[in-house]
Amino acid sequence: MAAREYQLEINEIDATLVSIEKVLDLPKLRKQAADLEAEAGVPNLWDDPENAQVITSRLSRVQSEIAKLSGLRQRVEDLPILFELAASEPDGSGVADAERELDAVKKSIGELEVQTLLNGEYDDRDALITIRSEAGGVEAADWAEMIMRMYLRYCERHSLKVDVLETSYAEEAGIKSTTFRVTAPYAYGTLSVEQGTHRLVRISPFDSQSRRHTSFAGVEVVPVVDQSDHVEIDEKEIRVDVYRSSGPGGQGVNTTDSAVRLTHIPTGIVVSCQNERSQIQNKATAMAVLQSKLLERRRQEEQAKINALKGDNSGSWGNQMRSYVLAPYQMVKDLRTDYETGNTSAVLNGEIDEFIEAGIRWRRSS
Repeated sequence: MAAREYQLEINEIDATLVSIEKVLDLPKLRKQAADLEAEAGVPNLWDDPENAQVITSRLSRVQSEIAKLSGLRQRVEDLPILFELAASEPDGSGVADAERELDAVKKSIGELEVQTLLNGEYDDRDALITIRSEAGGVEAADWAEMIMRMYLRYCERHSLKVDVLETSYAEEAGIKSTTFRVTAPYAYGTLSVEQGTHRLVRISPFDSQSRRHTSFAGVEVVPVVDQSDHVEIDEKEIRVDVYRSSGPGGQGVNTTDSAVRLTHIPTGIVVSCQNERSQIQNKATAMAVLQSKLLERRRQEEQAKINALKGDNSGSWGNQMRSYVLAPYQMVKDLRTDYETGNTSAVLNGEIDEFIEAGIRWRRSS
């Protein structure tokens, strides 16, 4: 194996980081942080809790971006020193540690470079993810639960905050649907490329004859609404149903009729929430979810008009977006980017970073 040219690699990642710093505009981020700190320091800030939450949340995100950029810049500047110290050790034991740090910094900068591609109107928002079982009966319900676990494990690996708002369990196994919120900078922009139909082919554990089955689960990703979004909802256009929360055997759930289901009559959009302890809280959370879905519908309608003017008749890229084959061979393949891997267990355990990165790059170039 050829010897690594450490300084050349360091120069390359330094140049990449410089371009990232220009795109993200570090001076502008610092000014935003200063302005938000001033707003957050107003004595009566929490007289308006909603506005206070928006300000503190934005401040936290901007500070996080600055800390990430500053931290990576320091690590890049420390790399030559690490290799210099490693070279001075007689047994060469420090070189492996320096190489690991170089690889880790390279990976972190690569991830940040992908983030610079997320410049859509809502890309920096939190994300609401809804997963539904589609064609395939009990197989599809089980598959929907596997998809849910995949995303929850992905979020866990990246230390992303997740709030499960509602889960409807199927009778025999798996789930009918679930909705959860992912709170993190650029959660929507990152995870929106996962929207579409996910297809599974496997030997069914529910088939006594061990035949191969194909099942489908749909993934919907929408941005969380902000105060500035102005999504008006007429109360007369909403049907409210109250019911008792439910869950699988042994799971602690509410024993009162506190779960809330909202149906937006003009669009047919249905949302539910059962994770809060009171009916009022569940209704407020469900209303926020409904606003997010209506916001996304509005965005899609606007995009459809633009596509019509451009003569874009390609259809939605989200449908049939990924295939997972567990038998007779093992492969996960993205049908849009052609990225694939044979390590199906890793993917189903939440290791989907390469698929997401390929999706973001594909969306940018398409």
